[in-house]
Amino acid sequence: MADLRVGLLGVGMMGRHHARVIREVEGVDLVAIADPGGDPHNVAGKLPILANIEALIDAGIDIAVVAVPTAFHEDAALKLAEAGVHTLVEKPIAHSIEAGQRMVAAFAAKGLIGAVGHVERFNPALQEMRRRLESGELGEVYQIATRRQSTFPARIADVGVAKDLASHDIDLTSWVAQSEYTSVFAQIAHKSGREYEDMITVTGRLANGVIVNHLVNWLSPMKERVTVVTGDRGTFIADTATGDLTFFANGTIPLEWESISSFRGVSEGDITRYSFAKREPLRVEHEAFRDAVLGLPSDVVTMEQGLRTLTVVEGALSSADTGQSTTFQAPQR
Repeated sequence: MADLRVGLLGVGMMGRHHARVIREVEGVDLVAIADPGGDPHNVAGKLPILANIEALIDAGIDIAVVAVPTAFHEDAALKLAEAGVHTLVEKPIAHSIEAGQRMVAAFAAKGLIGAVGHVERFNPALQEMRRRLESGELGEVYQIATRRQSTFPARIADVGVAKDLASHDIDLTSWVAQSEYTSVFAQIAHKSGREYEDMITVTGRLANGVIVNHLVNWLSPMKERVTVVTGDRGTFIADTATGDLTFFANGTIPLEWESISSFRGVSEGDITRYSFAKREPLRVEHEAFRDAVLGLPSDVVTMEQGLRTLTVVEGALSSADTGQSTTFQAPQR
């Protein structure tokens, strides 16, 4: 069977990574690259840089990866859907819920695979965590908290930290817990003199009763990517920057030191750092997209799922604006 012909739109920071990984994945062949801004980093190699999405489609591609600024996702995706091209769009799915809805409808109408690049689902630490949660190793889950902090990325100009970074945490939290958000309350800050927010805190609840909390900003001199899941048997901590997963077990040995036992409540038990295979998340994501296009079992993030995540992010921004919690209806299954 011939390799799937891949077209890439955008050779910025994420586009460069997509190009590298596509060239490494079996069963696909990067045959065309388009970017109106040219190719200052020589991502294309021997391939010519095409001027626009129309030229990319004319190259006869089977699948496309869209890695341009969020404001241009809808236009590119709708043109690709009309041309019958399976498409992976970088997160967030679109600049607005309405645009995302149009994208979902367009790909559904054509029977095409439409996917969104929520790459954290493919992080080995989170995949291992989800597997262990599903098998009941943590018992009942009480709380999921994430921290995602770093300096401001020069590549982002058209969205704030909520859509760029918090969308990662909202998506991965719902995925890890296998439950949808029912409510969020958020606060934002503008500290860098830019149009969009550079700090957001979100608290909320999932349909299964789990309490969630997200701390996200572009104002920290350190980079932090941490997910903490607490349950009745202990706590999982996933560091998605390193792919490490650690388990802090509740203690089973009675504490005889009265002042400590009365203060701590849950006692400290063993600490285990798990060993497991660690593959590059972006490569695993591309393999999942390829498999979905081929009709094979796949964990690709669908456009419907990407739209749900955007809806929760928009709900958080609305909450920050109004000072009131935003509630959500459970999606139809």
